Amino acid sequence: MKMEKAQIQQQICDAVEEARRQNPMAGSITNTVTINLVANAQLAVGGSAAMVYLPDEGEGLAAVGGATYLNMGTLFPVYAETIPRTARALHDADKPWVLDPVGIGIGALRTDLLKQMKAFKPSIIRANASEVIALADMWGLDAGKTPSQVRGVDSQDSVDAATNAAVALARWTGGAVAVSGEVDLVTDGTMIAHSHGGSSFMEKITGAGCSLGGVVAVYAAVAAPFIAALTATSIYNFAGARADAQVDAPASFQVAFLDNLYKASAADVAATPFEIEEA
Repeated sequence: MKMEKAQIQQQICDAVEEARRQNPMAGSITNTVTINLVANAQLAVGGSAAMVYLPDEGEGLAAVGGATYLNMGTLFPVYAETIPRTARALHDADKPWVLDPVGIGIGALRTDLLKQMKAFKPSIIRANASEVIALADMWGLDAGKTPSQVRGVDSQDSVDAATNAAVALARWTGGAVAVSGEVDLVTDGTMIAHSHGGSSFMEKITGAGCSLGGVVAVYAAVAAPFIAALTATSIYNFAGARADAQVDAPASFQVAFLDNLYKASAADVAATPFEIEEA
């Protein structure tokens, strides 16, 4: 269903306020390199963080959490069991969950796990442009056959180049896809939002993208996938731009960024510039 921009902004306001009112559990099985920033960002926007590794813990999150974040970075052997069991439990319980296919194309374990994720249909996929293109190709979706130029965890493709892949993934899952870049893209397969803001310092700290995925999960616990993804993207763009104006180096940026996530009002987030078009 198409929504007007004012309706979307009101739903963004509602998501920001509900997350702070409800303090929803947003558990994560995430990249060990970035786990601290993921948890702190979730706390800053009003969520409750829980980081786990073991299969029974993942299934426990599916049972009690409001939403869950599954990140494919720095995989351990135990994740060969933990991630599929958790994804299956989330799917079977009809609980919202966020997939971050970071590092797609690296290693047999990650490839096998990401192929399995197709059947469990994540509510939201959060990734850079190259990862989105590569995932659509891996899942055999008709996304214009754009070849991915993924390199490790870095994107070599533009957000615009990933539009068809993002739309195809959103239509397959029935949820939303958030593509991070200079201008971010969020789509539910029928609408596309382009969100502006952020900071070049986000490329100079470890975990900006991973922590965004964790924050998407916080909002997924209180809002529909498209609104959750756009709210998280908007608060990141707001806090990033505000922090950028306050500091001049990466370490101080990370501190200021968390502070501004915490201080951002619902009106601040809803007013962060974005445009809407039909997919």
